[in-house]
Amino acid sequence: MPETTLYDFGPTARLMLMGLLLALAPLAWVWLRQRSHAPAQRLRALTLVTLFLTFDLVLFGAFTRLSDSGLGCPDWPGCYGSASPLGAREEITQAQTAMPTGPVTHAKAWIEMVHRYLATAVGVLILTLAVATFWYRRQRLGRADGGAEVLSPVWPALTLVWVCVQGAFGALTVTMKLFPAIVTMHLLGGMILLALLQAQASRYALAAGQTSMVLVPARVRLVLWLSLGLLWLQIALGGWVSTNYAVLACSDFPGCQGSLWPTMDFQQGFTLWRELGAARDGGNISFAALTAIAYTHRLAAYAVMLALLALAGMLARDPASRRAGHWVLGLVLWQFLSGLSNVVLGWPLVAALAHTGGAAALVVVLSATICQSRSASGARDRFPNPVSPTSA
Repeated sequence: MPETTLYDFGPTARLMLMGLLLALAPLAWVWLRQRSHAPAQRLRALTLVTLFLTFDLVLFGAFTRLSDSGLGCPDWPGCYGSASPLGAREEITQAQTAMPTGPVTHAKAWIEMVHRYLATAVGVLILTLAVATFWYRRQRLGRADGGAEVLSPVWPALTLVWVCVQGAFGALTVTMKLFPAIVTMHLLGGMILLALLQAQASRYALAAGQTSMVLVPARVRLVLWLSLGLLWLQIALGGWVSTNYAVLACSDFPGCQGSLWPTMDFQQGFTLWRELGAARDGGNISFAALTAIAYTHRLAAYAVMLALLALAGMLARDPASRRAGHWVLGLVLWQFLSGLSNVVLGWPLVAALAHTGGAAALVVVLSATICQSRSASGARDRFPNPVSPTSA
């Protein structure tokens, strides 16, 4: 593989221009559809579009990883110093000729760069949301009819900061050659971005009067937060399985390698700061370590499923939150079936992407339910007329 400069900022402006061009379509669509509506409604519409594209970005990032395209362009932010694989045809051809089954091919380069283009477009949309929220806030402050139209810029600003952090993780994913801890943090960062955008959309909906808070018993709020915490842990474990290519270490169900407790090396498997495929001593990671990674994820899945099923039952008891409960129940079943198909069918690409999508959808649904609900204790007078937390 030819030597390349790890950090080449030459094509950065052209890459940003590509992201801007991609972002113009959703920006124009929202402006045309929402131009007669209140600012909070327009911002909510743009946030939902950005949330949808970020969901797509998370899935495309999983596709990039699962198709071994993460090093399709082994430098950053461009591809061999160019803004697209078209300008790097010779370098890619040389690398592919030297290693036909290696990480650099023309197809993998395009997959990697499309992922970067989409990420840049999402960044442009999040920047637009932050600037627009700040501008609308300044316009409405001090007006007699400001009321609910006074929008806080805190969440958009926090989302903007986080998307910059996420971009840094994306760069390190390439320059550190798919370092497992970095790739896992990049996955978690995408999920956090989904949660932030959903929180932002919920607050715009409340500001626009399009929804109101749902009052739930204190124990339901507790189980909500507990379920969300367990979900984050499970996503981290799933990312660790994927980035270490450990899923096929357990190819049977419900046991692993014909046993309910196979031979495992937890110390080596959960040594977090190490290169891909390497053990702490510099040798190759053992099969027992990969088994520990895969089986821990599976065992943790049982606890997460129980918590989410309990949450779905609690939410379904109240008409105001029943829709959220149905979403949680449906997504738990989706995750069980897609996770099982990963094992039984040998981890086909479609099943793996479906499993990632289900996890991302759970993050969105739980975030929306938390943001649009409050404990009923002492809050009944503050939030009348409750509605379903997912109706917004």
